[in-house]
Amino acid sequence: MFEKITSTKYPPAKPTLIWDGTCGFCKWWKIRWETKTKDRIHFVPYQDVAKDFPDIPIKEFKKASRLIEPDGKIYTGPDSAYRSLYYAGTKKWHLWYEKYPWFESLSNLAYNHVAKNRSVYFKLTKLLFGKDPHQPKLYWFYYILILLTIILLV
Repeated sequence: MFEKITSTKYPPAKPTLIWDGTCGFCKWWKIRWETKTKDRIHFVPYQDVAKDFPDIPIKEFKKASRLIEPDGKIYTGPDSAYRSLYYAGTKKWHLWYEKYPWFESLSNLAYNHVAKNRSVYFKLTKLLFGKDPHQPKLYWFYYILILLTIILLV
């Protein structure tokens, strides 16, 4: 389980999402969020910037993404994703994470499961949305449509 670190003494000048640069799943979703946030957030792999945040253990960067704000506040794991989407105009997920303990717990459990099975979820992401995060396809919709057609025909 990742540790929630709430602040750093070394804040960046711009909101910065720090992610695992060696993870295909992470890269796919980083590109997707980067497209949505339109340069409101700086995205960098922890491998390039961990040294700039000496008060955050490297093992914690390996466990979960971190969104660090210019005031030093840190959002971790699922909330780093929700807070990133907040900058894209989708505010409800971050607000729910802060407001509802059940949603926070469920999000943390799901995030940990995905983090421990990244390669499986990367394959699933490409299967459901395609290989290009700039222009994801809704393949999952077609899979459901085909399944419903088969059920109706039987």
